[in-house]
Amino acid sequence: MTVGPLGEPDRSESFGEGILGTILDRAHQLPPHRVGLVVAEMVGRLGGRNPQILLQDYQQQRLVPLRSEGLTGGEPLSIDGSDAGRCFLTSLPVELAAADGVRVHAPLLGGGDQAGVLAVTLDTVDDDVRRILRRIAGLVGELLQTKNGYTDLFFRTRRSEPMNVAAEIQWSLLPPLTMTMPRVAVAGVLEPAYDVAGDSFDYALNGGTLHLAMIDAMGHGLDAATMATVAIGAYRHARRISVELSEIYLFMDQAVAEQFAQDHFVTAQMLRLDTTTGRLQWVNAGHPAPVLIREHRVMGRLDSPTTLPVGFGGAQPQVSSVVLEPGDRVLCFTDGLVEEHESGQEQFGEDQLIDWVNQLEKADRGVRAVARDLSHTLRRARGEATSDDATLVLVEWRG
Repeated sequence: MTVGPLGEPDRSESFGEGILGTILDRAHQLPPHRVGLVVAEMVGRLGGRNPQILLQDYQQQRLVPLRSEGLTGGEPLSIDGSDAGRCFLTSLPVELAAADGVRVHAPLLGGGDQAGVLAVTLDTVDDDVRRILRRIAGLVGELLQTKNGYTDLFFRTRRSEPMNVAAEIQWSLLPPLTMTMPRVAVAGVLEPAYDVAGDSFDYALNGGTLHLAMIDAMGHGLDAATMATVAIGAYRHARRISVELSEIYLFMDQAVAEQFAQDHFVTAQMLRLDTTTGRLQWVNAGHPAPVLIREHRVMGRLDSPTTLPVGFGGAQPQVSSVVLEPGDRVLCFTDGLVEEHESGQEQFGEDQLIDWVNQLEKADRGVRAVARDLSHTLRRARGEATSDDATLVLVEWRG
């Protein structure tokens, strides 16, 4: 601690505090479209220039420059094969020598998620600059997450094609696609990003407990999206009043049955993970069984008694449980992931899914990278086309 001439703590503003104060002092009243100006001012005080905010697109294939005053534009960058993409996938800074200095890419981390990458050019980089730039990127990541609820600017940036109304509804329901915390990590993917209808997932970390649900509403279009909205709403309501897993199913079942005809249903899977002990509980209502991954290999399915899909009035279900080991991963997925096929060919099936998982897990990467690559592998295998939603969520208990 720095001490002043009279022995009092030195409370004068330091250089780094002054830079961060550039945004902290204005954040609560900063219009979303002026974020770029403040970012440019911050990095400018550090000696940086040509700042870019690169946001991940909905298909998780590209990083798209945010068009905002104060920021440098440019073309979208492929996440695979670019320096910015390497920063995004690893959540680690990447520095690249350039003709006019050093181009630094820093991950935009906020709330356990990563929105994209902050890129800036500096004459030289030392440890002090790295520290301040890392904190600037963290603050900008949190700011983007906060301002996202007040604007369409970031949504528009992330889109590369029109989105149908059903997909608009589904994306508005979702929590952040990824969450990385000391004891648990979650990553989810929805496909097709611009045409998804009945699939959705939700999670919440309440104290030491991770709650997770995945659903697949029957049909397509707005009917499916409406059913998914009711099911997720009922799940959140039951979760927030702290009822047991079996009772959560009953809440969801009643809500769907009351709002839709008797032949309408939603398959669902609800999980609860104690992040202190690794004890995982789950209820399966018509979904494919989750897959347990240990030491980067699929150990098998988490089979359990299944009950009727939500909306059919099933009995109170049996709760299954298993104790995970540190580093274990659990893959949950909807049937679209294994029932999809190329035109005229057999369905992909769970055996092929397991082969893909084993191959992707060999690289020992984070859940976000594995979930993304698994979804992209599926899309390539089906010729970039789909006849059904295909959703997956990968959970890691870190111990």
